[in-house]
Amino acid sequence: MIDSSIRRTPRPQDLIGLSTQQLHDTFAITNLFVPGELTGHFTDLDRLFVGGVSPLGQPVELPNHKETGRAFFLERRELGIINVGGAGKVLADGHSFALNKLDCVYVPMGTKAVAFTSDDAAAPAKFYLLSCPAHAAYPARLMTSAEATPVALGAQETANKRTIYKFIHQGGIQSCQLVMGLTALEPGSVWNSFPPHTHWRRTEIYFYFDLGDKVVSHFFGEPTETRHVFLHNDEVALSPNWSMHFGVGTGNYKFIWGMAGENQVFDDMDAVKPVDLK
Repeated sequence: MIDSSIRRTPRPQDLIGLSTQQLHDTFAITNLFVPGELTGHFTDLDRLFVGGVSPLGQPVELPNHKETGRAFFLERRELGIINVGGAGKVLADGHSFALNKLDCVYVPMGTKAVAFTSDDAAAPAKFYLLSCPAHAAYPARLMTSAEATPVALGAQETANKRTIYKFIHQGGIQSCQLVMGLTALEPGSVWNSFPPHTHWRRTEIYFYFDLGDKVVSHFFGEPTETRHVFLHNDEVALSPNWSMHFGVGTGNYKFIWGMAGENQVFDDMDAVKPVDLK
């Protein structure tokens, strides 16, 4: 079920007075995967839509919603999908894309019918969805995790040794404005996206997974006015374009990052010195 309300994020100056529960209700999304259903939320972050679907015995279709303002969901939107569960398929206007865990498929603007299936209902797929407005259609494309170019960052000494896999970006799957990929932390590393940064020209959404019973503290806010929320497995953190976005866990984990905005250049960001954080 797609939430009827829009997830709205506050201005930086309004962050100061929020309680712990208000921070969590504003910046975190939980219960994204409901067996046999599609759930989702529209946000005011460049009108990004975040969703999850875990099909069981029957295909689950992507429904339209009044917030698209169009005749079908992808009439003026594009969609990125990454599978974080068992093997499954994405069906898009008669084309079938088979996704194993950590594979990605891009579905372009103009696609009328999208459905999701699991190969085995006992080990269902878990499709993480991210969609934003689009003004041009690019070819639908599947990219496996083996085809994504890995980029190694960080070091074991600073507990942030990690590998970034870029899927939807200027050098990979072409899109109108969506950028999407995932990061896997090595055992013994717990910090992600650190040292931190901001990027005014893009908003960003993090989806944490493969945590097991571990916990992540996700930090956000302006560098001199930081806040945090505690997140568990398969939970989402929303990051406005004025906010930092980084986290630390009680062990290693993975997360999917997704962005939309006027600039798709991956390293278009403003670095923040850790010593300046407050």
